[in-house]
Amino acid sequence: MNAKELHDKTPDQLRDELVSLKKEAFNLRFQQATGQLENPSRLRSVKRDVARVHTVLNQKAAAAAVTE
Repeated sequence: MNAKELHDKTPDQLRDELVSLKKEAFNLRFQQATGQLENPSRLRSVKRDVARVHTVLNQKAAAAAVTE
């Protein structure tokens, strides 16, 4: 997932994406704790995707505040 894809989404779609990414991160952490995690790099990429979504949401909120 890249920032360009995220900028094209609405804030509601971004919030839905954030929820699904957080669920995935939780499941990956659970797998890591039980020793069943097959792809450890996926945990890092999910964390970064969560941060990207937060960043884009904040940018959209700031842009909306300026236009009001």
